[in-house]
Amino acid sequence: MSSMITTAGWVPRGFAAPFPTKYNFDETEFERIAGLAKLQLDDANEDLQEAQEGEEGATTEASNGKSSTQKGETEDINLDDADLKEYDLEHYDDDEEEVEGQSMDMFGNIKSLTYYESNKDDPYITIPDNEDEDEEREELQILATDNLLLAAKVEDELAHLEVYVYEDEADNLFVHHDIMLPAIPLCVEWLDIPVSKPNVDKDSTGNFVAIGTMDPDIEVWDLDTVDSMYPNAILGQGGNPQEKEKKKKKKKSKKANDEYHVDAVLSLAANRKHRNLLASASADKTVKLWDLHTTKCAKSYSYHTDKVCSLAWHSVESTVLLSGSYDRTVVAADMRAPDAKAPRWGVESDVENVRWDPHDPNFFYVSTENGIIHYHDIRNAPSNPSASKPVWTLQAHDESLSSFDINAHVPGFMATGSTDKTVKLWNIQPTGPAVLVSRNLDVGKVFSTAFAPDAEVAFRLAVAGSKGTMHVWDTSTNGAVRQAFAHKISNKTEGDVQERLIGVEEDDSSSDDEEGDEKDGENGEADDAELMDED
Repeated sequence: MSSMITTAGWVPRGFAAPFPTKYNFDETEFERIAGLAKLQLDDANEDLQEAQEGEEGATTEASNGKSSTQKGETEDINLDDADLKEYDLEHYDDDEEEVEGQSMDMFGNIKSLTYYESNKDDPYITIPDNEDEDEEREELQILATDNLLLAAKVEDELAHLEVYVYEDEADNLFVHHDIMLPAIPLCVEWLDIPVSKPNVDKDSTGNFVAIGTMDPDIEVWDLDTVDSMYPNAILGQGGNPQEKEKKKKKKKSKKANDEYHVDAVLSLAANRKHRNLLASASADKTVKLWDLHTTKCAKSYSYHTDKVCSLAWHSVESTVLLSGSYDRTVVAADMRAPDAKAPRWGVESDVENVRWDPHDPNFFYVSTENGIIHYHDIRNAPSNPSASKPVWTLQAHDESLSSFDINAHVPGFMATGSTDKTVKLWNIQPTGPAVLVSRNLDVGKVFSTAFAPDAEVAFRLAVAGSKGTMHVWDTSTNGAVRQAFAHKISNKTEGDVQERLIGVEEDDSSSDDEEGDEKDGENGEADDAELMDED
């Protein structure tokens, strides 16, 4: 079974509902889904109508022939037949005596079955509903000290978002629920604002996620609702049935426009100060700004000549957006002035990721396909991209530097991940970065490295990759990290500290030999210890 995690992200503590609700598919919800999926339904009806019209002649002839045959057969039936009298077949289809409850006539001849509006009225149900509901409610509970981890996963050609719960004190990581996706996911962005949620103030606090996939539409889901069938909102052409209705007779255009993306969505960035704004980057070479209150595109920008793959909002100047592209440039543009000339920096190969320095807003990081990190001062914008002069550059990996993160609570602490299957931790000093430790965490090619967002778990690093597994590494238990950032580590236990690497426990499908299981467990512990040895 092949699987991989393409991207992942954390949810800060305190935003998830303590008791997530079960999805309620009522009439209102059905009408909402029918509206969002109107084009697909209309297209299916049109195809069905065409097929019916094409076979109308043959179907009519067959029906007439069948009716004539049945009429002839009916006329030939002998009501005095001995079998009819013996088995009373003449009254076979007559209704039986009424029973308490409601008959299941909708299923044809299954008339002996009844259903009850309440389980209390059903004599065969003896376990109270409340007991099951209480157990399920307890299983779904999320504590205030829990973190959620979002992992976009592809498994046997099926795409879904796995929502993990991370319990730091218990060293526990497990899948809480998942969300089915329409295509391979490429980016996820947590949102703290409710989107298209009925009976909720639009500016209140929410717990939502925006997901970009190989499809041009962006889906927005409520993380506090379990077993949802359809997203709360779709940003793009799929979320506007009226617009799609006008164009459904025309061939779908692949030309970039100002209203929606026409190619894969590669990056998303939520504005934490203007909470209703979400920026998206696409393979159609555009950056789009979405208003989450209206779920419409507010503005489209064309700063790049190739796929735009990474975005980051400035933490202080909240209207400035950093964008990186396969055209080997990085642009810092003010979204309020789309026509102004934006400063542009150049790099040696395709951009992979961009990040602002959370401890000094005048600087930003860029990682590239060649495994290099560039550190730039925004105040030193070059006259042209080829004249770019970074403060420093770092050859962090020999292969593509697919992910990296800067710790928001520990200045100078950086993690990088690469397709060379290694994760490296760095101490960024005034003279430049110095490597602290390099690890192969057995996740395959590393596609995601992300520090936890809360100060209490600042040293926890989530790592995922091409093997489809998620690990949380407590980097504060590493000797080199403890020595470099001792002033930031609350747990200053003297002596040797065993390193912590938390993953999802797999169910043991074989229960034939308990001793064998115990041996496997011992070997697993030994493997983990080996894995955490320093290179």
